[in-house]
Amino acid sequence: MGTEYTAKSFKSGNSVAIRVPAGLGIEPGREWLAEWVDGELHLKAKPQPKRKIDISGFAGKLPGFTPAPREDFEERPSTIAARKAAGLS
Repeated sequence: MGTEYTAKSFKSGNSVAIRVPAGLGIEPGREWLAEWVDGELHLKAKPQPKRKIDISGFAGKLPGFTPAPREDFEERPSTIAARKAAGLS
């Protein structure tokens, strides 16, 4: 196997904790699944969630693009009146 380390458990609030030596190369903030099997502690890294892409910075960046008018709702009467008053319809 690999290098063997010794760790000591300690009380942390209402839990018992074990510090993992940095030599194992485990990145902080990672979530783990812990299981007690026949007197042995088994740790498995939880799969990392897929990263989501924030596209909010792209809005309005496409030159010459005009989005199609939305027809899935009725306009408010005040919006129609304001457009007529401005001479836009």
